[in-house]
Amino acid sequence: MPAPRNDWWRGGVIYQVYPRSFFDSNGDGVGDLPGVLAKLDYIASLNVDAIWLSPFFTSPMKDFGYDVADYRDVDPLFGTLADFEALIAAAHERGLKIIIDQVLNHSSDQHPWFAESRASRHNDKADWYVWADPKADGSVPNNWLSVFGGPAWTWDSRRKQYYLHNFLSSQPDLNFHCEAVQQQLLDDMEFWLKRGVDGFRLDAANFYFHDLKLRDNPPNLDIKEGGIGVRADNPYAYQRHVYDKTQPENLAFLRKVRGLLNRYPGSTTVAEIGCDNSLRTMAAYTAGGNTLHMAYSFDLLTEQCSPEFIHHTVQSIEGELADGWPCWSVGNHDVVRVLSRWKQAGKPVPDAERGRLLMALLLSLRGSVCLYQGEELGLPEAQVAFEDLVDPYGIAFWPEFKGRDGCRTPMPWQHDIEQAGFSTSKPWLPVSPAQQALAVDVQEADEHSLLNTYRAFLAWRREQPVLIDGSIRLWHADDSLLVFERRVGDEGWLCLFNMGSDDKYYSLPVMVEPLEGVPAARADFQGGRVHLAANSFGYARLLG
Repeated sequence: MPAPRNDWWRGGVIYQVYPRSFFDSNGDGVGDLPGVLAKLDYIASLNVDAIWLSPFFTSPMKDFGYDVADYRDVDPLFGTLADFEALIAAAHERGLKIIIDQVLNHSSDQHPWFAESRASRHNDKADWYVWADPKADGSVPNNWLSVFGGPAWTWDSRRKQYYLHNFLSSQPDLNFHCEAVQQQLLDDMEFWLKRGVDGFRLDAANFYFHDLKLRDNPPNLDIKEGGIGVRADNPYAYQRHVYDKTQPENLAFLRKVRGLLNRYPGSTTVAEIGCDNSLRTMAAYTAGGNTLHMAYSFDLLTEQCSPEFIHHTVQSIEGELADGWPCWSVGNHDVVRVLSRWKQAGKPVPDAERGRLLMALLLSLRGSVCLYQGEELGLPEAQVAFEDLVDPYGIAFWPEFKGRDGCRTPMPWQHDIEQAGFSTSKPWLPVSPAQQALAVDVQEADEHSLLNTYRAFLAWRREQPVLIDGSIRLWHADDSLLVFERRVGDEGWLCLFNMGSDDKYYSLPVMVEPLEGVPAARADFQGGRVHLAANSFGYARLLG
């Protein structure tokens, strides 16, 4: 057996588990770490390389774990540190890597560090958070806004100062200009590396530093959804975020992170980048081999999904990346599920045919891939009533924006029992009937299901160096068709995807040989052209 590659992450597939919604092992209505352990064989059967676990750390759960009150312990809701160590061991036995979230930009306001910092202006942690005096009239220090709505500043009567929070007011921003903060967070990361984790997903990785002069952000005259990761009806989109994030000092800290991981061969980082120039930032944050291993942006997490848009996005990042490495994602715990967001015109209900197309497209791009739990089942967005919402983001922006609960509802394991086999009691979010109809047990019994297609395609992809390591060259895009080339050495493939609702013919400018044995591929190569039905894809080997 060949020795494991330390760069396993290059071209690897990472399966995101949102523990609250994956499987409840103890009947309290909330998924947990023993629940993930119980379903490890299912995850391994998908033929993915790694699991990304969303936060399971001690937290008051104001933002469902993305508000950390102890970076070195497991919240009792999810289990114990011993449960985590058992999960690591069992995953490694199955050849699965474990990546965990690191929410470094901010902590919970319940963290002991913040309690000490807010107690006075003169203590050991007084400068561990971003504090600022009010303006002469008592108003906020500048015009910075929170992603979740309203000013990014909250008054604290003890210090008689404002503190910065780019997200909820219960998520105060740590002050990365303080060297002690940087070292503490690096030590906390090493705590988990010593316990065998294989890497980190870095939440909001471009938010760490702020402008020390606290200068106002300029207005954004071109308000649109995109790499920034917010909707156009959110006032956060009304600014160009020049001073509140993506500061040049970020790179020096990321080099420290890379230096730490270099001491643990085979470990990796994948960062979330949400900013005005996300593709350029991705390139800067992954260049040179001494910062991040991988990064992904929000560009494919929006509602834009035309072949021209995907072509432009891939072309833009390839033009910027140099020696960096991208990670692609079309869904996660923060956005509407992809089959509802990228649904086909004229088809209000997502179907497996569309799911197969998007699967193949995502897994054929150059880079690594993050798959969000349930994508392999083709789950649509759940419809959650206002009275059942728990997401503060959705509650604040209702009804135009319904929040993130619709993509976080429980994973459906069984179609014919209460709570879809997720829990034996009422879950923290309601089970979606539309999702329950697509449960794992239904799809495992159907050899042609989307779930089994994912398994087959991912097993096939693992054996294809062209898709794992190959270069990419974009050939064609129009309102329905996307065509690109993948190549390793002398082996070149043409990859074709019809995202439209009608049949499509494409004239081949070169000689090709249809690639046989590709799971779910449907393309009819007819001499000098190829016929693709709606929502179909195909591959051909380039000759000469």
